Amino acid sequence: MTDTNAAPTVLVRTEGSLGRLTLNRPKAINALDLDMIRQLTAALDRWRDDTDIDIVLIDGAGDRGLCAGGDVRGLYDQITSGQYDSVGDFFRAEYALNLMIAQYPKSVVAIADGITMGGGIGLAGHAAVRIVTERSRLAMPETRIGFTPDVGGTYLLGRAPGRIGEYLGLTGSTMTGADAVYAGFADYYVPSAHLDELREALGKRADPTSPSELVLLFDETPERSALADERAWIDEVFSADTIGDILQRLSERTESAASDTAATLAELSPTGIAVTLDAVREAREGDLRDALIGEYRRVLWFGTHHPDLVEGIRAQLVDKDRSPRWQPATLAELEPDAGAAARAYSPQVPLFG
Repeated sequence: MTDTNAAPTVLVRTEGSLGRLTLNRPKAINALDLDMIRQLTAALDRWRDDTDIDIVLIDGAGDRGLCAGGDVRGLYDQITSGQYDSVGDFFRAEYALNLMIAQYPKSVVAIADGITMGGGIGLAGHAAVRIVTERSRLAMPETRIGFTPDVGGTYLLGRAPGRIGEYLGLTGSTMTGADAVYAGFADYYVPSAHLDELREALGKRADPTSPSELVLLFDETPERSALADERAWIDEVFSADTIGDILQRLSERTESAASDTAATLAELSPTGIAVTLDAVREAREGDLRDALIGEYRRVLWFGTHHPDLVEGIRAQLVDKDRSPRWQPATLAELEPDAGAAARAYSPQVPLFG
């Protein structure tokens, strides 16, 4: 039975010429499910040709974050119960929304305050105006569950400075707001204390001032990015051709961060890391649509043909024993081109008809 008194999971409203979309599952850090994706898509469809709407603002309810990602536990349940059609339905709807945001004819402003990971990057990372704060924590942490970055994340990772994208994609490391601006995941740094003023300015502006010009009124220079300080060794290590070569170069570095990175990679799914390296480098060559198609191939391959995704979710979120049993178990056991099967996988239903 549906609870008619339950709060809507997406708040859709207009303020003057501003269309507002607020993810409204604060207890779950606004994690996305299929219904939320459909609500967001429907609102954007309505506003596309609405002459009363000039700007769209995407943000999240609560003070913990914009969006912690997709409903990974729901994905686990679908895969383990053999509901593969539902798995495909979710990713097709989500990726279509990601591309819609990127190609939207009106300016989309996204506030990535707090935790913004996975599916949250898919909403915020492709907006026309991307805002972070001192509380922002951005990441594509999919390798932590034996998976690979998606929602257009490989497109963003592939365009990060130097080899920062390979580093972030493989390790799932978290970016601060300053890091996100440096890595190309955000455009502006606005202190969280000014966000309400910014929202009010976007809704009440009395002239056709662009949203970027309004945001500049609140924009500040962030602290120096830690990623920028680590760039030299990251570029040298993660420019290597293979996972094995990356590990060899890490072993030769003297930086403590390089040792920490080697330890992190040793704990993650060898297949997930290999597929991710392949995906980020492939996405560097095409546009966002191409990247989404490549991601779709890979995520459905994991969902239907490889055990590490289910095993990673089990270990992290179901049994919570934090002891995944990867197949293969070590990076040394990987095939020479371990990303080939996922790269070549052809889903029965195409992403874009």
